[in-house]
Amino acid sequence: MVLVLNGVLQDECPMDTASLFMQHPIYRDYAQQLLNIPTKSVGPVGLLYVGQREMAAAAPHDKNINIVGTDDATTCIIVVVRHSGAVALAHFDGTGVDEAVCTMVARVQELALGYPEGRIELQLIGGYRDPQSYGEEVFYNIMQSFHKHHLEIDLTQACVGELNTVLRGDVNCPIVYGVGVNIKTGEIFPAAFPERGPDRELRDARIFMGAQNVLDIYDAALGMLRIGPFNYDPLRGADLWLAQSDEFLLQHLSSSPDVEPPHFAMHRRSTIRFIQENQFPAITVFRDNRPRYYRRDEATGFWSLVRY
Repeated sequence: MVLVLNGVLQDECPMDTASLFMQHPIYRDYAQQLLNIPTKSVGPVGLLYVGQREMAAAAPHDKNINIVGTDDATTCIIVVVRHSGAVALAHFDGTGVDEAVCTMVARVQELALGYPEGRIELQLIGGYRDPQSYGEEVFYNIMQSFHKHHLEIDLTQACVGELNTVLRGDVNCPIVYGVGVNIKTGEIFPAAFPERGPDRELRDARIFMGAQNVLDIYDAALGMLRIGPFNYDPLRGADLWLAQSDEFLLQHLSSSPDVEPPHFAMHRRSTIRFIQENQFPAITVFRDNRPRYYRRDEATGFWSLVRY
């Protein structure tokens, strides 16, 4: 019983978003404050982009990062954990949540050493009211994982479910698809990210091929973005997938085909082509079974591949 809701330690965590908002209506006000902030388009300079089934943690003094963020979350939920200025952000779809929650809390504790008195705060954004209730399943998994943690964790934002849903015509749609966190100021805001690199296709391929873990992509001690190593089996029928229409890919590869952003099918095609060209990434991408490391280029502000 370590989840704190509206300042009260809980014996049990809510079973769904409706129960949370009924028992603690203050979260409606917190969500509205976030929704009132205009969506910002964030460029690649100073950005650490976190993809689906990925997480990253950073401290305010990190010279390599200004913004950590993610987008394209429909039935997924974006999770932000804070402790004394340190921030961990993850993009959860329900897979690998237990282990990732423990890692997120451990990372912010490590980065906040010297500030033991600070509380651990939790913020959830995403997971609209979708027809199949996928978002509710992800919400429940996340809440259970944090509730099982041995430390007290204070839920300060829950812009999820009905609070992140708007009716357009006869279709429920997410209001916020992505968020950014300014690690220098602590500001959190709705965001979109035109650039999602580096190694976007490689990272998406890992998810497409069914990886079950949430990848921690940033080494704060080194100040380097780290991808892999990992492998997957060859994709059968890649040519057949690529021959299909955008609508076919949307209907068969999305948990929420009615509300995906316009680039969904294009990104899936890029991912499938990458898998087709790299059937064994342990051989073609991660030579010597080494991660791909990226360091922030001080001149350009972009991530640059380095040998480490």
